[in-house]
Amino acid sequence: MSAAENFPAVGVGWTGASGLIYGVRLVEVLLQAGRDVSLVISAAVSQTAPVELDQPVDEVVAYLQGLGPGSLRVYGLREFTAPVASGSARGGPFVIIPCTMGTAGRILAGTSETLLLRAADVCLKERRPLLLVPREAPLATHHLQNLARLSELGALVIPAAPGFYHRPRSIEDLVDFIVQRVCDHLGVEVDLVPRWDEMAD
Repeated sequence: MSAAENFPAVGVGWTGASGLIYGVRLVEVLLQAGRDVSLVISAAVSQTAPVELDQPVDEVVAYLQGLGPGSLRVYGLREFTAPVASGSARGGPFVIIPCTMGTAGRILAGTSETLLLRAADVCLKERRPLLLVPREAPLATHHLQNLARLSELGALVIPAAPGFYHRPRSIEDLVDFIVQRVCDHLGVEVDLVPRWDEMAD
């Protein structure tokens, strides 16, 4: 058992949207906070990782697997025996970060043709936390409608739109702002950036 034995694993999905750095940082923070992570990676990430992170996705995952005290388990897109695919398994939250608009549309339609989509569908049907972190601009009307409908169904939409009151000085500061907000909604106690009340003081 890992340090997170009293908590269900946090499911994390990476899609091919720009902003993979958000997803990598979230997994890093969760593992270092002692939470187990079930990671599902879409096929398009193999194309975005080298462009955005200067590393193939396999090297990124290998780095994360060396962290702790939480443990990382990576599941294939067709691995439907994974716990995140089942409503009867001990369920935790699922975060799709970054989330493409195509992924959001497929979740809304309930297609469930991959493990990532099935995990999101399970969260909606079981009323478990589903967090979507879209990184897209501009948003077409149907994108906005899909996100609004998913919000009505219980998903929490956290756009990758960092604040600036904490006076960010680096890309990492901007990323941590969003990761902090995600962790807040997961109930994971981390202090990555100053909060508004701390700035006001």
